[in-house]
Amino acid sequence: MTKILCIGAGYVGGPTMAVIALHCPQHLITVFDINEKKIAEWNSDNLPIYEPGLLEVVQQSRGRNLFFSASDIARHIDEAEIIFVSVNTPTKTFGQGAGRTADLQYWEKTARMILEHSSTDKIIIEKSTLPVRTAQAMENILNTNAKGLHFEVLSNPEFLAEGSAIQNLEKPDRVLIGGHDTPKGQKAVQTIVDLYANWVPRDRIITTNLWSSELSKLVANAFLAQRISSINAISALCEKTGADVEEVSYAIGRDSRIGPRFLKASVGFGGSCFKKDILNLVYLCESQGLPEVAAYWEQVILMNEYQEARFVANMVSSMFNTLAGKRIAIFGAAFKANTSDTRESPALAVCRGLLAEKADLVLCDPHALENARVDLGEDASRVTFEKDPYVAADGAHAIAVLTEWEAFAKLDYHRIFDAMVNPSFIFDGRNILDRAKMHEIGFNVYSVGKQPLLHFKQNSTD
Repeated sequence: MTKILCIGAGYVGGPTMAVIALHCPQHLITVFDINEKKIAEWNSDNLPIYEPGLLEVVQQSRGRNLFFSASDIARHIDEAEIIFVSVNTPTKTFGQGAGRTADLQYWEKTARMILEHSSTDKIIIEKSTLPVRTAQAMENILNTNAKGLHFEVLSNPEFLAEGSAIQNLEKPDRVLIGGHDTPKGQKAVQTIVDLYANWVPRDRIITTNLWSSELSKLVANAFLAQRISSINAISALCEKTGADVEEVSYAIGRDSRIGPRFLKASVGFGGSCFKKDILNLVYLCESQGLPEVAAYWEQVILMNEYQEARFVANMVSSMFNTLAGKRIAIFGAAFKANTSDTRESPALAVCRGLLAEKADLVLCDPHALENARVDLGEDASRVTFEKDPYVAADGAHAIAVLTEWEAFAKLDYHRIFDAMVNPSFIFDGRNILDRAKMHEIGFNVYSVGKQPLLHFKQNSTD
């Protein structure tokens, strides 16, 4: 029985290890985190993250060959043959590279902890998203030791989409494993290939050199975010010209060279990865003397921020140029549906913009309210948190739909309209509502990349 340790029980480490444990009952897997509350939740049926299907997967293996621990890290490290490192790597907020490169202090502390408590050779796997050639720094720390130990460092980036992470893990498009082209390096790579081959078809397991694997993760997220920013840029043009962004998106998506995915206009992208990874890529390009390449990728972030700000500006101008004292129901806090994650959520960016206009906000979400309260920080004291959308909309001047939860599309909007202040507004930041029906009910409807449907004449500055 191979003993596998994962250091870090977050959105990547927890689900990944749960699926590995499910398909590899012959291996003993421990997930460690210093956060005792988080580990207690992993050991309960109230998991620290919401992800469809995750609880069922955890329940099948927990206590059999899957264990969650917040103690005895020295023993866990020493006994493990394979260690996945899945610690937090936020964007650096201080010193050189602040606002762009990753803050690697937690990663380096983990590397030194592994070295301190190891008495045998090990395979170390980068699971966190890290700048290119970070593995080399880890190797320098681990293999400069007086114990005579050898650590083979591999890159195995995650390509999970929150909300469908279990499906992504069960049937991945690809599993990427990067290692050195040396006998020991290739032996370690084969060990991890064999691990995933328990359920992943071999033709979906890609092996590369270490640096290609590290860079591929950043580039994948950059390309996906680029598509979203591209269609959002066109949504602004559609609103000015009378074109319909969904019709444009459908037309170009039928081109087999382009394809339809990630071409849905919205209030913007969010989550822990896109912005952070693109900023890492920007910093990498700058540090390699490629300012034009850096500026190209930075524009993806700037366009996303523009889309969020434009959404707030449209709300202000549409509601007679003032939001002060007006109750606005915010439907959605998570950065996307089917997750409780609010990191870099455009919903919270819009909330901050509306608070700056002195609006009275009521924030509604089925799973993400507690995370939103934390991520809003000091602004949370100025927001009412309400799980019931009907209560949130009661007495509101406007509704802003900012997360594409299916439940929000199925609400009784006749009931909601009757309880709101007139004229009533809906700002659909995800284009999930039936515009014509909302207008028929009585709402003034604003959608992304479409002409508004109004019950009054809109002043034009064009």
